[in-house]
Amino acid sequence: MARGLFIAGTDTAVGKTMVTAALAAWLRATGYDVGVMKPVHTGCHRPHGPHAIDRPPPDTATLVRAAGTRDPLDLVTPYRLRRPLSPLAAARLERTAINPQRLRAAYRTLASRHDIVLVEGVGGLLVPLTTTMTMADLIAEWDLPLLLVARAGLGTLNHTLLSIEAARRRRLTVGGIILNHARPMSGSRDPSVAGNGALLRELTGLPVIGPLPYAAGLRRADGRARQQWLIADRGAGLGPETRAVLRSILRRCGLVPPGRR
Repeated sequence: MARGLFIAGTDTAVGKTMVTAALAAWLRATGYDVGVMKPVHTGCHRPHGPHAIDRPPPDTATLVRAAGTRDPLDLVTPYRLRRPLSPLAAARLERTAINPQRLRAAYRTLASRHDIVLVEGVGGLLVPLTTTMTMADLIAEWDLPLLLVARAGLGTLNHTLLSIEAARRRRLTVGGIILNHARPMSGSRDPSVAGNGALLRELTGLPVIGPLPYAAGLRRADGRARQQWLIADRGAGLGPETRAVLRSILRRCGLVPPGRR
């Protein structure tokens, strides 16, 4: 069965779908058969009905296109909910409930089909799926290593360190951190951006990539453009060359690094 990797954000505005899609494109280019999954997608305009198979939710569509998969939508995103809320809140408004067993069955099916399955979470680690299960509990139950995507600027130290503390309390394996600009930078430059990566490396002992720049149109970009956005060496603040850091993250997660299969 395939190994998986869970990609979670430290909050809702970190662009983890773009990071997950870029990672899928990079792994695919190295020869891996990559599966993708977003267990719950909220804020869907057309979650069900005759056109749902042809028109998956935007984040799901981005992941599937990057990985080049043809898996059924009900496996990739079993729950598609209308309201842009937490999974628990959105499900309650639709008078339904998220069944963790259904999610687990979908993941296991995908894992049997692919070399690696990238699972993108919803929001942060403590976002509730049910009254008794958070996103972090799901990761622990599936025994998946974790890659954190965090904002690049002011506030990221607190958000990221809290997320790592929550993960480590649950004995989750945290492979590394990717800092990302999910939105265009404002006119006033954030002085914290330059040093946040080095501070997080020092405080956590984890490999850190980024900050990745904001890239307009990345959602519709091809695989090569996604890879270049992810792995391009941007000089000061990145530390080792980005490919080497990615391989280090995969090793920490118990995954075979590309090029050494």
